[in-house]
Parts: sequence; C-alpha cells; structure tokens
Amino acid sequence: MGTIKTWNKWANRHSYYPLDLLRVALGVFLFIKGINFMGNAHMLLELVKPLQSIGGEMMMIHYVAPAHFVGGLLIAFGLLTRWAIIAQLPILIGAVLINFLGEMNATNLILALVVLLICVFFLFFGSGKHSVDYYLKMQQ
Repeated sequence: MGTIKTWNKWANRHSYYPLDLLRVALGVFLFIKGINFMGNAHMLLELVKPLQSIGGEMMMIHYVAPAHFVGGLLIAFGLLTRWAIIAQLPILIGAVLINFLGEMNATNLILALVVLLICVFFLFFGSGKHSVDYYLKMQQ
C-alpha cells in the first residue's frame, strides 16, 4: 500500500496536460471501439473466431463491448481509472493474442500493443490531477 501512495504522490507532482489529454484520448478511443462493437457484433464474432476452441464466445462478446463502452467513459473522465483499466487488460491481451492465433494483421497488432502499453502506464500512473478522482479526493 505504501508503494501505491508513493506512486500517487509522484504522479500528482508530475501531472501535465499532455498526459491528461492522452488519458482522455484513450478513453474516447475505447468508447468509440465499444460503440463500434455494439453496432457490429458480427465483426466481433469474426475476430473471436480463432478462439472458438476455448469456448465462451458469447460471454466474451457480451463482455468486450460494454467494458469498452463503460470503461472508456470512466477513463476519459478520470473516474475509477485503475479499475476501468484492469477491466480492459484481458480484452487487450486477447486482442494481441488473436493476431498471433488467427490471421496476422500488423495494423491491428500495433494498435492493440500501443493501447495495451498506454493502459499499463495509466494503471501505475493513475488518473492524474485533472480528473474526477482527484477532484473528489480534494473535496474530502
């Protein structure tokens, strides 16, 4: 617990607008992906096709779209950012794996890796000074 407090103090001292804009852009990107998956479930079903042997395709489909939709909103506003990113990690790791198990698409692989790395960064960094989390913490 002490380590997390130390990281939070460091993050609050080094919070800059470009990092907040990156967090908001990540949230908006995930939100748009969630809307895209909700509107085009057939595309998501095609993406999950290499994982059919594992089972639970419908469970994955019903998890991916809402997690991106709600998680994107939470990340963009900076509310429960770490929890929202923890919910995104299995999806992003699955996106990277789908490129290796199924048909390799370099663009999708790079996009999934970049989003995964940004999410891991914000998992440790937190939501920053310009977020709802920070505002609510200062109201106590």
